[in-house]
Amino acid sequence: MRKRSVEPLPWLLFSAGGVVAALFLPLLLFLFGLAVPLGWISAPSHRALSGLLGNPLTLVVLFGVLMLSLFHWAHRFRYTLYDGLQIQHLNRLVGALCYGGALIGTVLAAYLLWQIR
Repeated sequence: MRKRSVEPLPWLLFSAGGVVAALFLPLLLFLFGLAVPLGWISAPSHRALSGLLGNPLTLVVLFGVLMLSLFHWAHRFRYTLYDGLQIQHLNRLVGALCYGGALIGTVLAAYLLWQIR
């Protein structure tokens, strides 16, 4: 029996993270990084943001954006090191560090979002 590779899973997380990062992060950065600080739109009140973050669906979406973006970064960084620096002999170590970092970031994001709830 032939052993199956787990390689499709990182590629799935990479592509999903790329799509999510391309769709949501520019909007969030524009709103909270430019539009509100420069006064183009009024800042949402604390009550409005608390109400938005009190919705479980909002927390699930934020968690999804953060998790998929972290795994997108991990996969891109791993292959940048693999191909760019030609360190094929350290492939397992680099993979473990990259995906481990993404996993730690995901757990941290879940913990912080749980604290908001």
